Amino acid sequence: MKTKHFCTLILLLFCFSAPVQAQQNTRTRIAAAADLRFALDSLILVFKEKNPGKIDAIYGSSGKLFEQISNGAPFDLFFSADIAYPVRLRELGMASSEIHPYGIGRLVLWSKKMDPNQKQMKTLHDPAIRKVAIANPSHAPYGEKSVESLTHYGLYDRLEKKLVYGENISQAAQFITSGAADIGLVALSLALSPNMIKQKGKYYLIPEESHQQLLQGAILTKFGQDNKIASQFLGFVKSDQAIAILKHFGFMQPLGQ
Repeated sequence: MKTKHFCTLILLLFCFSAPVQAQQNTRTRIAAAADLRFALDSLILVFKEKNPGKIDAIYGSSGKLFEQISNGAPFDLFFSADIAYPVRLRELGMASSEIHPYGIGRLVLWSKKMDPNQKQMKTLHDPAIRKVAIANPSHAPYGEKSVESLTHYGLYDRLEKKLVYGENISQAAQFITSGAADIGLVALSLALSPNMIKQKGKYYLIPEESHQQLLQGAILTKFGQDNKIASQFLGFVKSDQAIAILKHFGFMQPLGQ
């Protein structure tokens, strides 16, 4: 009789612990725009303090990540630097949540060889500049907005032969910090990151009117519809604590959020 009761107890313990164990063992994969490399890492660390689970962030250009997800790549969440990509995912029936506009990104002119604040965008007239780094405009929102900004100031034609293209905005920043480029247009969120601050470079905040707004958005994918950790993380990003972290990295909150 005692053996029967013992077996029943073990069975009950297994039934109650299995869902918790399954949730902890679920790996959540986030496809994220490269401008979020440090901001999202910080968000994940804070979230995991109260929500144990395996969360992997894979960074790249929003356009390339969109292509991967639309072709069936197993990502639970998509954080894009251009809200247009999550919108397209919903239109394709590959999303399982509403779109969350988590922030507005900003472009800066960054260099460790000169101070862009002195002459602002006119800094790019300097004949000593041989290479200017931007993200690839064909699939990176920051690259697209960089071209818009350079065109706005009448600089694109002058600089076109000097442009070097990063696969994403993070690689464009690496070109400048490594010395492969003299100056470049990068995300404010990267300029405020520990990695770029220790480079002791300087940046000029490019006026927003020079390009279309970098409204950024996140969405739960169809693949991640049953992933509780993914859903909880998306909810966390809407919290005051998460908003404070995003603001620390230069992301402005959209009106009405």
